[in-house]
Amino acid sequence: MAKKKSGKSSEAKTKSVTENTEAEKNTNAGASGETVSKEEYDKLKAEFDTQKEQFLRMAAEYDNFRKRTEKEKLATFDNALATTVEAFLPVADNFALALASETSTGDEFKKGIEMIEKKLNDAFEKLNVQKFGERGEQFDPLLHDAISRVDDDELEEDYIACVYQKGYRIGDKIIRHAMVQVSN
Repeated sequence: MAKKKSGKSSEAKTKSVTENTEAEKNTNAGASGETVSKEEYDKLKAEFDTQKEQFLRMAAEYDNFRKRTEKEKLATFDNALATTVEAFLPVADNFALALASETSTGDEFKKGIEMIEKKLNDAFEKLNVQKFGERGEQFDPLLHDAISRVDDDELEEDYIACVYQKGYRIGDKIIRHAMVQVSN
């Protein structure tokens, strides 16, 4: 009986090896279980190579796009900075002229400072910067920083009595809040 068992197990081993070899062929053949001819293999390989090439090109195009966008972003910032500086150059020139003037009287000096202020306001206007915070405006905590309160008979409660520093904004963005004194 022992011989019969070993004979059966030898047959089972042979059958198992044959099944494994056929399974490997089927796995290599594809999902349908058919064998693939050399022509079909070459065709599939060429299609794979084409898809791989398209993927690599798309990846390279994306990388180039990312680099180009980064350069454009830096260039936009540099252009905006240059435009801002250009708007303030006349103000700097007028300060230099005022300091270089040796024979100016008090009135001439005041006129020079007024001209500088006008140039500065022109530069702000060019950059769409708006001033705010005037005496008599209603106090708004979103726009104004109240430094103190004062009794003022001319103004109603919560109106600006005195402006220490003007506020500035571009559109809805506050650059600096106005520092003010508010009436009681």
